[in-house]
This record gives sequence, structure tokens and C-alpha cells, in this order.
Amino acid sequence: MAYYQNIFTQVQVRATAPDMGVDSQRIERFGKGAFVHLFGRFGNAQIGPIYLGYLGVMSLFCGFIAFEIIGLNMLASVNWSPSQFIRQLFWLALEPPKPEYGLRLFPPLNEGGWWLMAGFFLTAALLLWWLRMYRRARELGLGTHTAWAFAAAIWLYLVLGFIRPLLMGHWSEAVPFGIFPHLDWTAAFSIRYGNLFYNPFHMLSIAFLYGSTLLFAMHGATILAVSRFGGEREIEQILDRGTASERAALFWRWTMGFNATMESIHRWAWWFAVLCPLSGGIGILLTGTVVDNWYLWGVQHGIAPSYPHVFPPVIDPASVAGAVK
Repeated sequence: MAYYQNIFTQVQVRATAPDMGVDSQRIERFGKGAFVHLFGRFGNAQIGPIYLGYLGVMSLFCGFIAFEIIGLNMLASVNWSPSQFIRQLFWLALEPPKPEYGLRLFPPLNEGGWWLMAGFFLTAALLLWWLRMYRRARELGLGTHTAWAFAAAIWLYLVLGFIRPLLMGHWSEAVPFGIFPHLDWTAAFSIRYGNLFYNPFHMLSIAFLYGSTLLFAMHGATILAVSRFGGEREIEQILDRGTASERAALFWRWTMGFNATMESIHRWAWWFAVLCPLSGGIGILLTGTVVDNWYLWGVQHGIAPSYPHVFPPVIDPASVAGAVK
């Protein structure tokens, strides 16, 4: 019987022994591999062997330190109560330093110092993991597309937590650590700078976000639809076009008038997915540094409508009081 698995497969066909992969004299893998039936229902049933290497160990170590700093600060914020920690977990946060500390590297620990420390170790963990992914791909003779796609996500992370705060002159512009707090930060950020919906790079980012989901859904549906003809063996279909790719191409020509190829659809999807964080990061980087109000920018460039003034201007009482003094 052919070795065939997908999420609907009830019978698992697998080898008698785990596949140890490509031979390499330069790496030492841990474990001998095993099979887990439940995992086989959704993908490949084999677990391991795994290769960590010193980069993987360092990345996990740095990630653990960042996780502990964030978690213990959140636990301390509820007076070390485990029940309150669980109850309020979605609302707990580790906030960046206040604006008065500027770009100081060593503010008081309880006033942003812990945030800086957690950010340092989390960033180190991500960069080390990226380097590990890149080196593993080269070791196996693969292209480095996965590593560069991950780098696009790291770019957006660095813009939000490091590059833009650096340009703005204080760490308080960065995103807090926390589930709901970081969502609140996003909403407040959009309001403060005149609605990100009028940011053209944000528009591009959303277009690439939705576009990539559409492309992946179209491609996944197409391959499942022609899997009865061997469509999941895409490399064979790329090198020697068979009835599966012929039928898939014909379907899209019939319904849309144009079709990608068995190879190009992956390049389309890769670029759409990668350009989502790349364009989003550019839009965030321009906010507050080049453009102070995206709504007014949109009005100026004919993107947003200019609403009439329904009410007279309101004078800030604080400014009047300051003038009197």
C-alpha cells in the first residue's frame, strides 16, 4: 500500500522503524525516533530524532529566561497569588519604561528595567533560532526560504519593540508584554496617530495578509482536489506535468482565465506572506516619525474625506489656565 496520509486518513501506513533522515557526520541527533498514533491522524506519526546544537540550546535558554521574567513579574503584580494569576492572566502586563527615562538602558527594575531585560533575552532567543534555522537548511542542502520568511516576522517584531522606539527617543513607545495589554496598545496607537487604516503601508499589509490566506486556501483546496490523481507529489508534477497538474490548471483557467503553476503558486504564497510583515513594519516605522496623523495625511492626499466641523473648536482648559498663570 502507498504511504499516504492526510487529516482524514483513518489507517496509518508507516515503516517498521523510524526514518533517521539524511546522513551527516557533522551533527549529532538526540533520540532514536518514535511513532505517536494521534499525531499520525494529523500529519506524520514520527517524532524525533531532534537536533538542537549549541544555537538551539542557547535560544531555548534565552527564551526561558524571558518567559520567566515576564511570568514572575505578572505573578508579583497580583501579590504572588496563583489563583489571581490564572484569573487575570489575559489582563496582566509587563510595561516598558516611562517616557522620562528616554532610552536609558538601566532604568529601575520595577519601572521598565524588567521589560528591557525580558526584551533583550527574547530578541536573543529569536535571532539565535533564526540562525539555527538558516544553518539547518544549509546543512540539508535546502533553500533558505523558511529562514528569510521568519526574518520578515522578526523585522516587524524589531520595529515595534526596538527600531521605532529608538527613533522616537524613548522606550515607552514600545509594546508591553501581555495578551490584552498589547491589543490595547494597538488600539491606542491607532487612535493616537489618526487611525492606521489610512496608512498606505498598513493597507498593503492587510492586502497581503488576506491575499496570502486566500492563496494558501486556493492551493490547499486544489491539491486536495487532485490528490486522487497524485497531485500531492508536487515535485513530480513540476518536473513532469501529469494529469493532476493539467486538471488543476484547466480548472483555474475555466473559472478565472489564468492559472499558476505547481511551482509558481508557492512563490506567490511565499511573497504574499512575507510582504505582510515587511510592509506592516514600514508603516509602523513611519508612524510618529514621518507622519503624525494618518487621517490628516489621508485628507491631504485624497484618500480620506474631509468632514465638516459640526461643533465649534473646544479650547483646552489646561492651556487657558497655564496662560493665565
